[in-house]
Amino acid sequence: MAPTPDSSPLGFDQERETVEKLRSAKQRIIQEVGKVIVGQEQVIEEMLIGLLSGGHCLITGAPGLAKTLLVKTVAQVFSLSFHRIQFTPDLMPSDITGTEILEETENGRELVFNKGPIFANMILADEINRTPPKTQAALLEAMQEHQVTVAGHSLRLEEPFFVLATQNPIEMEGTYPLPEAQLDRFMLNIVIDYLSEDDEVKVVTRTTSRGSDPVEQLFDGEQLKLFQDVVRRVPIAEDVARFAVRLSAASRPGRAGVPSFINEWVNWGAGTRASQCLVLGAKTRALLAGRAHVTFDDIRAMARPVLRHRILVNYRAEAEGISVDKVIEKLIEHVKS
Repeated sequence: MAPTPDSSPLGFDQERETVEKLRSAKQRIIQEVGKVIVGQEQVIEEMLIGLLSGGHCLITGAPGLAKTLLVKTVAQVFSLSFHRIQFTPDLMPSDITGTEILEETENGRELVFNKGPIFANMILADEINRTPPKTQAALLEAMQEHQVTVAGHSLRLEEPFFVLATQNPIEMEGTYPLPEAQLDRFMLNIVIDYLSEDDEVKVVTRTTSRGSDPVEQLFDGEQLKLFQDVVRRVPIAEDVARFAVRLSAASRPGRAGVPSFINEWVNWGAGTRASQCLVLGAKTRALLAGRAHVTFDDIRAMARPVLRHRILVNYRAEAEGISVDKVIEKLIEHVKS
């Protein structure tokens, strides 16, 4: 049962006002993004959940599905600075973080740090798996610590900071697959699929005629940080949190009590960070739905984007045509609330 306004665990009047603003924001955001992006409602909602939770997202989808345009539009709605980095095999860490250059100053020649594209609120790391591990590691430090290290000095990144990385599932030649430890740093794995025929007709019609209406800036970075703080104050019942933990634990092969299909199809399961992301994403989903409490259905709804990049299926599963999403679907059916 949802708490009454007088007993709300979110506390003060200002926080309750923020919750109401967040509850009403979802449709306004979708409406503004819809001026540029047709369809993809679930993708937009999952991206909002990642953003409002303060987590990074991995986007998987074929080329030409407006991934860059979508991220840029969401950044406009929240008045966030945006940079796109095209990852290539010859990209160096300094191309991301920046570098020191020798410049003439009033005091003579001095080394001056020239900031790289990582210094923005929202980063689109396009085709992240096309760059060597050393460069990926530079991005990993920014994602995990919200800082970069240059010439032995640590520099803080501007908050809020959000990385959205894309992978092309079609062209695997010349790629450097992300290790599980780095994949685990992404809160969500969002899959973008092709549009329906009707939506694709809308896209073709709109993009071959006049330009779209300008996107309105609804919030700013400070309001977004306030939203992220309120999300973490949402209460969750112990049995709901325990359900999230059991869902993650059931994906780990070789442990007592796991379902037989996990031992049969899975090489590696989800860790503790998956349980944390399930709960945090469920809290955000609850607020966006107008609720100040988390339900079992919120956890189930977050299972696919949270777990699909954390569960590694084996060759037997691939040979039998068993996808990660199919494994997660069976997990949801197996683990009872």
